[in-house]
Amino acid sequence: MQTKTRWIALAALGAAALGAQAQTVRIANQGDALSMDPHSLNESLQLSVDGNVYEPLVGRNKDLSLAPILATSWKQTSPTVWRFELRKNVQFHDGKPFTADDVLFSFARTQAEGSDMKSYTNDIKEVRKVNDHAIEIETKSPFPILPDVISLVYIMSKKWCEENQATRPVDRRKGIENAASFRANGTGPYRLRERQPNVRTTFVRNGAYWGKIDGNAQEVIFTPIGNDATRVAALLSGEVDVMEPVPVQDIDRVNGSPNAKVMVGPELRTIFLGMDQSRNELLYSSVKGKNPFKDKRVRQAFYQAIDIDGIQKTVMRGASKPTGLMVGPGINGFDANLNKRLPYDPEGAKKLLADAGYPGGFEVTMNCPNDRYVNDARICQAVAANLARIGVKINLAAETKGTYFPKILRRDTSFYMLGWTPGTYDAHNALNALMACPDDKGTGQFNLGSYCSQKLDQLTRQIQSETDKAKRSAMIQEAFKVHSDDIGHLPLHQQSLAWGVAKKVDMVQLADNFMPFKWITVKK
Repeated sequence: MQTKTRWIALAALGAAALGAQAQTVRIANQGDALSMDPHSLNESLQLSVDGNVYEPLVGRNKDLSLAPILATSWKQTSPTVWRFELRKNVQFHDGKPFTADDVLFSFARTQAEGSDMKSYTNDIKEVRKVNDHAIEIETKSPFPILPDVISLVYIMSKKWCEENQATRPVDRRKGIENAASFRANGTGPYRLRERQPNVRTTFVRNGAYWGKIDGNAQEVIFTPIGNDATRVAALLSGEVDVMEPVPVQDIDRVNGSPNAKVMVGPELRTIFLGMDQSRNELLYSSVKGKNPFKDKRVRQAFYQAIDIDGIQKTVMRGASKPTGLMVGPGINGFDANLNKRLPYDPEGAKKLLADAGYPGGFEVTMNCPNDRYVNDARICQAVAANLARIGVKINLAAETKGTYFPKILRRDTSFYMLGWTPGTYDAHNALNALMACPDDKGTGQFNLGSYCSQKLDQLTRQIQSETDKAKRSAMIQEAFKVHSDDIGHLPLHQQSLAWGVAKKVDMVQLADNFMPFKWITVKK
Protein backbone atom coordinates (compact mmCIF):
# COMPACT_ATOMS: atom_id res chain seq x y z
CA MET A 1 0.00 0.00 0.00
CA GLN A 2 2.87 2.38 0.77
CA THR A 3 4.30 1.99 -2.74
CA LYS A 4 0.86 2.58 -4.25
CA THR A 5 0.47 5.73 -2.13
CA ARG A 6 3.81 7.04 -3.40
CA TRP A 7 2.81 6.59 -7.02
CA ILE A 8 -0.57 8.25 -6.45
CA ALA A 9 1.14 11.25 -4.84
CA LEU A 10 3.68 11.53 -7.67
CA ALA A 11 0.98 11.12 -10.33
CA ALA A 12 -1.04 13.96 -8.80
CA LEU A 13 2.01 16.19 -8.73
CA GLY A 14 2.85 15.26 -12.30
CA ALA A 15 -0.63 16.21 -13.45
CA ALA A 16 -0.28 19.58 -11.76
CA ALA A 17 3.13 20.07 -13.36
CA LEU A 18 1.77 19.63 -16.88
CA GLY A 19 -0.07 22.90 -16.67
CA ALA A 20 2.57 24.70 -14.65
CA GLN A 21 4.14 27.84 -16.04
CA ALA A 22 7.72 28.93 -15.51
CA GLN A 23 6.69 31.00 -12.50
CA THR A 24 4.69 28.31 -10.76
CA VAL A 25 6.37 27.06 -7.59
CA ARG A 26 5.40 23.65 -6.23
CA ILE A 27 6.07 23.18 -2.53
CA ALA A 28 5.80 19.90 -0.60
CA ASN A 29 5.77 19.54 3.17
CA GLN A 30 5.47 16.49 5.40
CA GLY A 31 2.22 17.93 6.77
CA ASP A 32 -0.52 20.35 5.82
CA ALA A 33 -1.68 23.65 7.26
CA LEU A 34 -4.68 22.42 9.23
CA SER A 35 -6.83 25.48 8.55
CA MET A 36 -6.96 28.74 6.63
CA ASP A 37 -8.20 30.44 9.80
CA PRO A 38 -5.19 32.43 11.12
CA HIS A 39 -6.42 32.42 14.72
CA SER A 40 -7.35 28.74 15.04
CA LEU A 41 -3.98 27.10 15.66
CA ASN A 42 -0.75 28.60 16.96
CA GLU A 43 1.48 26.32 14.90
CA SER A 44 4.32 27.65 12.78
CA LEU A 45 3.49 25.75 9.58
CA GLN A 46 -0.11 26.97 9.62
CA LEU A 47 0.95 30.53 10.48
CA SER A 48 3.62 30.41 7.77
CA VAL A 49 1.18 29.28 5.08
CA ASP A 50 -1.64 31.57 6.21
CA GLY A 51 0.83 34.46 6.50
CA ASN A 52 1.04 34.66 2.72
CA VAL A 53 -2.66 35.56 2.60
CA TYR A 54 -3.11 37.43 5.88
CA GLU A 55 -0.88 40.12 7.36
CA PRO A 56 -0.11 41.59 10.81
CA LEU A 57 0.33 45.23 11.75
CA VAL A 58 4.03 44.62 12.34
CA GLY A 59 5.89 41.85 10.55
CA ARG A 60 9.44 40.74 9.84
CA ASN A 61 12.21 41.58 7.39
CA LYS A 62 14.52 38.98 5.89
CA ASP A 63 16.83 39.35 8.92
CA LEU A 64 13.82 38.89 11.27
CA SER A 65 13.93 42.54 12.38
CA LEU A 66 10.60 44.30 12.74
CA ALA A 67 9.00 45.61 9.54
CA PRO A 68 5.99 47.91 8.99
CA ILE A 69 3.22 45.93 7.31
CA LEU A 70 -0.38 47.06 7.88
CA ALA A 71 0.93 49.65 10.33
CA THR A 72 3.30 52.22 8.84
CA SER A 73 4.64 53.38 12.20
CA TRP A 74 4.18 52.91 15.94
CA LYS A 75 5.24 54.64 19.12
CA GLN A 76 4.62 54.60 22.84
CA THR A 77 2.58 57.56 23.99
CA SER A 78 2.72 56.45 27.64
CA PRO A 79 4.21 53.46 29.48
CA THR A 80 1.09 51.40 28.76
CA VAL A 81 -0.23 52.91 25.51
CA TRP A 82 1.02 52.36 21.96
CA ARG A 83 -0.26 54.25 18.93
CA PHE A 84 -0.18 52.57 15.50
CA GLU A 85 -0.65 54.50 12.28
CA LEU A 86 -2.38 52.23 9.76
CA ARG A 87 -1.55 51.90 6.10
CA LYS A 88 -3.99 53.66 3.77
CA ASN A 89 -5.39 52.46 0.45
CA VAL A 90 -5.12 48.78 1.38
CA GLN A 91 -7.82 46.38 0.22
CA PHE A 92 -8.78 42.89 1.27
CA HIS A 93 -8.87 40.35 -1.54
CA ASP A 94 -12.62 40.83 -1.96
CA GLY A 95 -12.13 44.57 -2.53
CA LYS A 96 -13.27 45.77 0.89
CA PRO A 97 -11.06 48.53 2.37
CA PHE A 98 -8.82 47.82 5.35
CA THR A 99 -9.58 50.11 8.31
CA ALA A 100 -9.16 50.37 12.05
CA ASP A 101 -12.44 48.46 12.54
CA ASP A 102 -10.77 45.35 11.12
CA VAL A 103 -7.90 45.68 13.59
CA LEU A 104 -10.21 46.03 16.59
CA PHE A 105 -12.26 43.06 15.37
CA SER A 106 -9.19 40.86 14.77
CA PHE A 107 -7.61 41.53 18.15
CA ALA A 108 -10.92 40.76 19.87
CA ARG A 109 -11.22 37.59 17.77
CA THR A 110 -7.88 36.31 19.11
CA GLN A 111 -9.40 36.35 22.60
CA ALA A 112 -12.66 34.67 21.58
CA GLU A 113 -13.58 31.11 22.49
CA GLY A 114 -11.73 28.70 20.21
CA SER A 115 -8.79 31.00 19.57
CA ASP A 116 -5.32 29.50 19.82
CA MET A 117 -3.67 32.95 19.77
CA LYS A 118 -4.72 34.17 23.21
CA SER A 119 -1.18 34.16 24.60
CA TYR A 120 -0.22 36.93 22.14
CA THR A 121 -2.94 39.33 23.28
CA ASN A 122 -3.78 38.28 26.84
CA ASP A 123 -1.95 41.25 28.36
CA ILE A 124 -3.78 43.81 26.23
CA LYS A 125 -6.32 45.82 28.21
CA GLU A 126 -8.00 47.59 25.29
CA VAL A 127 -7.65 48.28 21.57
CA ARG A 128 -9.14 51.68 20.68
CA LYS A 129 -9.98 53.32 17.38
CA VAL A 130 -8.50 56.81 17.00
CA ASN A 131 -9.74 57.22 13.44
CA ASP A 132 -10.10 54.98 10.38
CA HIS A 133 -6.31 54.75 10.04
CA ALA A 134 -5.01 54.93 13.59
CA ILE A 135 -5.48 52.81 16.69
CA GLU A 136 -4.20 52.71 20.25
CA ILE A 137 -3.34 49.57 22.18
CA GLU A 138 -3.39 49.88 25.96
CA THR A 139 -1.67 47.12 27.91
CA LYS A 140 -2.37 46.05 31.47
CA SER A 141 1.17 47.03 32.47
CA PRO A 142 4.19 48.45 30.63
CA PHE A 143 4.96 46.13 27.73
CA PRO A 144 8.10 47.27 25.86
CA ILE A 145 8.11 44.34 23.41
CA LEU A 146 4.47 44.69 22.31
CA PRO A 147 5.30 45.22 18.59
CA ASP A 148 7.28 41.95 18.62
CA VAL A 149 4.49 40.12 20.41
CA ILE A 150 1.79 41.02 17.87
CA SER A 151 3.84 40.13 14.78
CA LEU A 152 1.82 36.92 14.34
CA VAL A 153 -1.60 38.46 14.99
CA TYR A 154 -3.04 38.46 11.48
CA ILE A 155 -5.78 40.91 10.52
CA MET A 156 -9.07 39.64 9.10
CA SER A 157 -11.91 41.55 7.47
CA LYS A 158 -14.66 42.28 9.99
CA LYS A 159 -17.33 42.49 7.29
CA TRP A 160 -16.20 39.29 5.55
CA CYS A 161 -16.23 37.33 8.80
CA GLU A 162 -19.68 38.65 9.64
CA GLU A 163 -21.01 37.83 6.17
CA ASN A 164 -19.58 34.30 6.36
CA GLN A 165 -20.55 33.49 9.97
CA ALA A 166 -16.89 33.30 10.96
CA THR A 167 -16.72 35.93 13.69
CA ARG A 168 -15.11 33.40 16.04
CA PRO A 169 -12.15 31.18 15.19
CA VAL A 170 -12.67 27.47 14.77
CA ASP A 171 -11.88 25.34 17.79
CA ARG A 172 -9.39 22.66 16.77
CA ARG A 173 -9.91 20.88 20.09
CA LYS A 174 -13.56 20.21 19.23
CA GLY A 175 -13.16 19.58 15.52
CA ILE A 176 -15.42 22.51 14.66
CA GLU A 177 -15.04 24.16 11.24
CA ASN A 178 -16.52 27.22 9.57
CA ALA A 179 -16.07 29.22 6.36
CA ALA A 180 -12.70 30.58 7.51
CA SER A 181 -11.36 27.03 7.72
CA PHE A 182 -11.47 26.58 3.95
CA ARG A 183 -11.69 30.10 2.51
CA ALA A 184 -9.54 33.16 3.09
CA ASN A 185 -9.78 36.90 2.57
CA GLY A 186 -6.66 38.75 3.63
CA THR A 187 -4.59 41.72 2.48
CA GLY A 188 -1.47 39.68 1.71
CA PRO A 189 0.62 39.23 -1.44
CA TYR A 190 -1.12 35.95 -2.35
CA ARG A 191 -4.77 34.98 -2.65
CA LEU A 192 -6.20 31.56 -1.87
CA ARG A 193 -7.53 30.04 -5.11
CA GLU A 194 -8.22 26.44 -4.11
CA ARG A 195 -8.19 24.55 -0.86
CA GLN A 196 -8.29 20.74 -0.69
CA PRO A 197 -7.25 19.80 2.86
CA ASN A 198 -4.47 17.19 2.98
CA VAL A 199 -4.37 17.12 -0.84
CA ARG A 200 -3.44 20.47 -2.35
CA THR A 201 -3.75 24.19 -1.68
CA THR A 202 -3.19 26.69 -4.48
CA PHE A 203 -2.29 30.35 -4.11
CA VAL A 204 -2.05 33.04 -6.80
CA ARG A 205 -0.24 36.35 -6.76
CA ASN A 206 -2.36 39.31 -5.61
CA GLY A 207 -2.24 41.78 -8.48
CA ALA A 208 -3.73 44.52 -6.30
CA TYR A 209 -1.20 44.10 -3.47
CA TRP A 210 -0.30 47.37 -1.76
CA GLY A 211 3.41 46.60 -1.49
CA LYS A 212 6.36 45.28 -3.43
CA ILE A 213 6.66 41.55 -4.09
CA ASP A 214 10.38 40.79 -4.50
CA GLY A 215 9.90 37.34 -6.02
CA ASN A 216 8.29 36.35 -9.31
CA ALA A 217 6.16 33.36 -8.27
CA GLN A 218 2.75 33.83 -9.89
CA GLU A 219 1.27 30.61 -8.52
CA VAL A 220 2.20 28.47 -5.55
CA ILE A 221 0.93 24.91 -5.22
CA PHE A 222 1.34 23.52 -1.70
CA THR A 223 1.10 19.75 -1.37
CA PRO A 224 1.46 17.63 1.79
CA ILE A 225 3.53 14.47 1.24
CA GLY A 226 3.94 12.60 4.50
CA ASN A 227 6.19 9.81 3.23
CA ASP A 228 9.86 10.87 3.34
CA ALA A 229 10.92 8.76 0.36
CA THR A 230 8.08 10.07 -1.78
CA ARG A 231 8.90 13.66 -0.88
CA VAL A 232 12.57 13.23 -1.78
CA ALA A 233 11.68 11.43 -5.02
CA ALA A 234 9.34 14.27 -5.98
CA LEU A 235 12.14 16.81 -5.55
CA LEU A 236 14.77 14.79 -7.40
CA SER A 237 12.41 14.08 -10.30
CA GLY A 238 11.43 17.73 -10.63
CA GLU A 239 7.81 17.11 -9.62
CA VAL A 240 8.22 19.69 -6.83
CA ASP A 241 10.52 22.69 -6.59
CA VAL A 242 10.75 23.01 -2.82
CA MET A 243 10.25 20.48 -0.04
CA GLU A 244 10.80 20.30 3.68
CA PRO A 245 12.04 18.79 5.75
CA VAL A 246 14.71 16.83 3.90
CA PRO A 247 15.28 13.65 5.93
CA VAL A 248 18.72 13.93 7.54
CA GLN A 249 19.82 10.68 5.90
CA ASP A 250 19.03 12.10 2.43
CA ILE A 251 20.85 15.44 2.63
CA ASP A 252 24.01 14.21 0.88
CA ARG A 253 21.93 12.45 -1.79
CA VAL A 254 19.99 15.61 -2.61
CA ASN A 255 23.14 17.74 -2.66
CA GLY A 256 24.70 15.24 -5.06
CA SER A 257 21.83 15.47 -7.51
CA PRO A 258 22.15 17.65 -10.64
CA ASN A 259 19.02 19.75 -10.15
CA ALA A 260 18.53 20.25 -6.40
CA LYS A 261 20.33 21.35 -3.26
CA VAL A 262 19.66 21.46 0.47
CA MET A 263 19.44 24.74 2.36
CA VAL A 264 20.59 23.98 5.90
CA GLY A 265 20.52 26.35 8.85
CA PRO A 266 19.84 26.59 12.57
CA GLU A 267 16.22 26.73 13.69
CA LEU A 268 14.90 28.68 16.64
CA ARG A 269 12.51 25.86 17.60
CA THR A 270 13.11 23.85 20.77
CA ILE A 271 11.75 20.30 20.97
CA PHE A 272 10.75 19.17 24.46
CA LEU A 273 8.61 16.71 26.42
CA GLY A 274 5.86 17.69 28.83
CA MET A 275 4.19 15.81 31.67
CA ASP A 276 0.76 16.15 33.30
CA GLN A 277 1.58 17.64 36.71
CA SER A 278 -1.98 18.75 37.49
CA ARG A 279 -4.30 15.77 37.78
CA ASN A 280 -4.31 13.72 40.97
CA GLU A 281 -4.31 10.59 38.79
CA LEU A 282 -2.88 10.36 35.29
CA LEU A 283 -5.34 9.60 32.51
CA TYR A 284 -3.11 7.04 30.83
CA SER A 285 -0.93 5.20 33.34
CA SER A 286 -0.75 1.98 35.32
CA VAL A 287 -0.39 4.06 38.51
CA LYS A 288 -3.77 4.48 40.19
CA GLY A 289 -4.74 6.90 42.92
CA LYS A 290 -1.82 9.29 42.42
CA ASN A 291 0.21 11.13 39.82
CA PRO A 292 3.89 10.14 39.66
CA PHE A 293 4.77 13.26 37.65
CA LYS A 294 3.94 15.45 40.63
CA ASP A 295 7.11 14.06 42.20
CA LYS A 296 10.24 15.89 41.05
CA ARG A 297 12.26 12.69 41.50
CA VAL A 298 10.17 10.98 38.82
CA ARG A 299 10.55 13.90 36.43
CA GLN A 300 14.29 13.92 37.05
CA ALA A 301 14.49 10.15 36.51
CA PHE A 302 12.83 10.54 33.11
CA TYR A 303 15.21 13.40 32.25
CA GLN A 304 18.36 11.49 33.21
CA ALA A 305 17.22 8.31 31.47
CA ILE A 306 17.16 10.04 28.07
CA ASP A 307 20.35 9.57 26.08
CA ILE A 308 20.17 12.86 24.20
CA ASP A 309 23.65 12.43 22.70
CA GLY A 310 22.60 9.05 21.35
CA ILE A 311 19.49 10.61 19.82
CA GLN A 312 21.61 13.35 18.26
CA LYS A 313 23.96 10.78 16.75
CA THR A 314 21.68 7.96 15.64
CA VAL A 315 18.25 9.55 15.11
CA MET A 316 19.17 13.09 14.08
CA ARG A 317 22.51 12.19 12.45
CA GLY A 318 24.08 15.28 13.95
CA ALA A 319 21.34 17.65 12.74
CA SER A 320 20.34 18.79 16.23
CA LYS A 321 21.81 20.63 19.18
CA PRO A 322 20.99 19.16 22.62
CA THR A 323 19.67 21.75 25.05
CA GLY A 324 18.97 22.20 28.72
CA LEU A 325 16.72 25.22 28.22
CA MET A 326 13.31 25.82 26.69
CA VAL A 327 14.76 28.39 24.28
CA GLY A 328 17.84 28.24 22.10
CA PRO A 329 20.50 30.52 20.60
CA GLY A 330 18.99 33.39 18.65
CA ILE A 331 16.24 34.00 21.21
CA ASN A 332 16.64 37.14 23.32
CA GLY A 333 17.30 35.96 26.87
CA PHE A 334 19.13 32.75 25.96
CA ASP A 335 22.14 32.29 28.25
CA ALA A 336 24.73 29.71 27.26
CA ASN A 337 25.93 29.52 30.87
CA LEU A 338 22.54 28.15 31.92
CA ASN A 339 22.26 25.77 28.99
CA LYS A 340 23.50 22.71 30.83
CA ARG A 341 21.72 19.39 30.81
CA LEU A 342 21.59 17.00 33.72
CA PRO A 343 23.92 14.08 32.98
CA TYR A 344 22.65 10.94 31.27
CA ASP A 345 22.55 8.48 34.19
CA PRO A 346 20.27 5.42 33.89
CA GLU A 347 21.42 3.95 37.20
CA GLY A 348 20.82 7.23 38.98
CA ALA A 349 17.41 7.41 37.32
CA LYS A 350 16.52 3.95 38.62
CA LYS A 351 17.43 5.04 42.14
CA LEU A 352 15.33 8.19 41.82
CA LEU A 353 12.33 6.09 40.74
CA ALA A 354 12.86 3.69 43.63
CA ASP A 355 13.15 6.56 46.11
CA ALA A 356 9.88 7.95 44.73
CA GLY A 357 8.13 4.62 45.36
CA TYR A 358 8.37 3.07 41.89
CA PRO A 359 11.21 0.53 42.14
CA GLY A 360 9.71 -1.51 39.31
CA GLY A 361 8.80 1.50 37.18
CA PHE A 362 5.31 1.95 35.74
CA GLU A 363 3.42 2.25 32.45
CA VAL A 364 2.42 5.51 30.82
CA THR A 365 1.19 6.53 27.38
CA MET A 366 3.32 8.97 25.40
CA ASN A 367 1.63 11.08 22.73
CA CYS A 368 3.73 12.06 19.76
CA PRO A 369 3.21 13.48 16.25
CA ASN A 370 4.64 11.60 13.27
CA ASP A 371 4.54 14.39 10.67
CA ARG A 372 5.36 17.66 12.42
CA TYR A 373 8.99 17.84 13.58
CA VAL A 374 12.16 16.35 12.16
CA ASN A 375 12.11 12.61 12.96
CA ASP A 376 9.50 13.22 15.65
CA ALA A 377 8.17 9.65 15.90
CA ARG A 378 11.70 8.22 15.81
CA ILE A 379 12.73 10.50 18.65
CA CYS A 380 9.78 9.28 20.69
CA GLN A 381 10.70 5.67 19.92
CA ALA A 382 14.24 6.34 21.14
CA VAL A 383 12.94 7.97 24.33
CA ALA A 384 10.66 4.97 24.91
CA ALA A 385 13.64 2.62 24.52
CA ASN A 386 15.69 4.74 26.95
CA LEU A 387 12.93 4.73 29.55
CA ALA A 388 12.48 0.98 29.21
CA ARG A 389 15.99 0.59 30.65
CA ILE A 390 14.82 2.09 33.95
CA GLY A 391 11.63 0.00 34.08
CA VAL A 392 9.22 2.52 32.56
CA LYS A 393 7.02 1.01 29.86
CA ILE A 394 5.96 3.60 27.30
CA ASN A 395 2.82 2.95 25.31
CA LEU A 396 3.67 5.10 22.31
CA ALA A 397 0.74 6.75 20.54
CA ALA A 398 2.14 8.41 17.40
CA GLU A 399 -0.33 10.03 15.00
CA THR A 400 -0.72 12.69 12.35
CA LYS A 401 -0.73 16.25 13.63
CA GLY A 402 -4.30 16.68 12.37
CA THR A 403 -5.52 14.55 15.27
CA TYR A 404 -2.48 14.95 17.54
CA PHE A 405 -2.74 18.68 18.18
CA PRO A 406 -6.47 18.73 19.00
CA LYS A 407 -5.88 15.90 21.48
CA ILE A 408 -3.00 17.43 23.40
CA LEU A 409 -4.48 20.94 23.24
CA ARG A 410 -7.47 19.50 25.10
CA ARG A 411 -4.90 18.36 27.67
CA ASP A 412 -6.06 14.81 26.93
CA THR A 413 -2.56 13.50 27.59
CA SER A 414 -0.21 12.34 30.31
CA PHE A 415 3.14 12.65 28.51
CA TYR A 416 3.69 14.44 25.22
CA MET A 417 6.09 16.02 22.73
CA LEU A 418 5.93 19.63 21.60
CA GLY A 419 8.14 22.01 19.63
CA TRP A 420 8.14 25.77 20.18
CA THR A 421 9.57 28.76 18.34
CA PRO A 422 8.94 31.99 20.25
CA GLY A 423 7.10 34.14 17.73
CA THR A 424 8.49 37.24 19.42
CA TYR A 425 12.10 35.90 19.35
CA ASP A 426 12.13 36.75 23.05
CA ALA A 427 12.25 34.48 26.11
CA HIS A 428 9.13 36.09 27.57
CA ASN A 429 7.05 34.31 24.95
CA ALA A 430 8.19 30.87 26.09
CA LEU A 431 7.80 31.79 29.75
CA ASN A 432 4.30 33.19 29.22
CA ALA A 433 2.98 30.50 26.86
CA LEU A 434 4.81 27.33 27.96
CA MET A 435 5.83 27.68 31.60
CA ALA A 436 3.45 30.07 33.37
CA CYS A 437 0.50 28.70 35.34
CA PRO A 438 -2.43 28.36 32.90
CA ASP A 439 -5.42 30.67 33.18
CA ASP A 440 -8.45 31.32 30.96
CA LYS A 441 -6.99 34.48 29.40
CA GLY A 442 -4.14 32.88 27.46
CA THR A 443 -1.32 32.74 29.98
CA GLY A 444 0.15 29.23 29.97
CA GLN A 445 -2.06 28.29 27.01
CA PHE A 446 0.53 25.77 25.79
CA ASN A 447 1.67 24.66 29.25
CA LEU A 448 -0.27 21.48 28.54
CA GLY A 449 0.92 19.61 31.62
CA SER A 450 0.05 22.58 33.87
CA TYR A 451 3.45 22.94 35.51
CA CYS A 452 3.05 25.78 38.02
CA SER A 453 5.43 27.99 39.99
CA GLN A 454 4.33 31.19 41.67
CA LYS A 455 7.93 32.44 41.63
CA LEU A 456 8.22 31.90 37.87
CA ASP A 457 4.86 33.63 37.31
CA GLN A 458 5.98 36.63 39.34
CA LEU A 459 9.22 36.87 37.36
CA THR A 460 7.36 36.52 34.05
CA ARG A 461 5.16 39.50 34.90
CA GLN A 462 8.20 41.55 35.91
CA ILE A 463 10.08 40.56 32.74
CA GLN A 464 7.15 41.76 30.65
CA SER A 465 7.29 45.26 32.12
CA GLU A 466 11.00 45.75 32.78
CA THR A 467 12.70 48.24 30.46
CA ASP A 468 16.23 48.01 31.91
CA LYS A 469 17.96 45.38 29.75
CA ALA A 470 20.41 44.20 32.41
CA LYS A 471 17.70 43.78 35.04
CA ARG A 472 15.45 42.06 32.52
CA SER A 473 18.17 39.60 31.50
CA ALA A 474 18.85 38.76 35.14
CA MET A 475 15.16 38.09 35.70
CA ILE A 476 14.98 35.83 32.64
CA GLN A 477 17.96 33.85 33.90
CA GLU A 478 16.36 33.51 37.33
CA ALA A 479 13.07 32.33 35.81
CA PHE A 480 14.81 29.72 33.68
CA LYS A 481 16.74 28.52 36.72
CA VAL A 482 13.50 28.10 38.67
CA HIS A 483 12.04 26.04 35.84
CA SER A 484 15.20 23.96 35.39
CA ASP A 485 15.50 23.28 39.12
CA ASP A 486 11.87 22.15 39.19
CA ILE A 487 12.35 20.07 36.03
CA GLY A 488 9.13 21.59 34.78
CA HIS A 489 9.63 20.08 31.30
CA LEU A 490 12.20 17.84 29.62
CA PRO A 491 14.04 19.90 26.96
CA LEU A 492 15.59 17.82 24.19
CA HIS A 493 17.18 19.81 21.37
CA GLN A 494 16.97 22.46 18.70
CA GLN A 495 16.56 20.78 15.31
CA SER A 496 18.26 22.03 12.15
CA LEU A 497 16.40 23.32 9.12
CA ALA A 498 16.81 21.33 5.91
CA TRP A 499 14.90 22.56 2.86
CA GLY A 500 15.25 20.81 -0.47
CA VAL A 501 15.25 23.41 -3.24
CA ALA A 502 15.51 23.10 -7.02
CA LYS A 503 18.60 24.91 -8.32
CA LYS A 504 16.36 27.07 -10.50
CA VAL A 505 14.71 28.52 -7.38
CA ASP A 506 16.02 31.29 -5.13
CA MET A 507 14.39 31.77 -1.74
CA VAL A 508 15.03 33.09 1.77
CA GLN A 509 15.42 30.63 4.63
CA LEU A 510 14.33 32.11 7.95
CA ALA A 511 15.40 30.65 11.29
CA ASP A 512 11.76 30.51 12.42
CA ASN A 513 11.01 28.10 9.50
CA PHE A 514 8.51 30.50 7.92
CA MET A 515 8.47 30.49 4.11
CA PRO A 516 7.16 33.76 2.60
CA PHE A 517 6.16 33.18 -1.01
CA LYS A 518 6.88 36.84 -1.83
CA TRP A 519 10.62 36.13 -1.58
CA ILE A 520 10.64 33.15 -3.95
CA THR A 521 12.06 33.61 -7.46
CA VAL A 522 12.12 31.08 -10.29
CA LYS A 523 15.19 31.69 -12.45
CA LYS A 524 14.59 31.57 -16.19
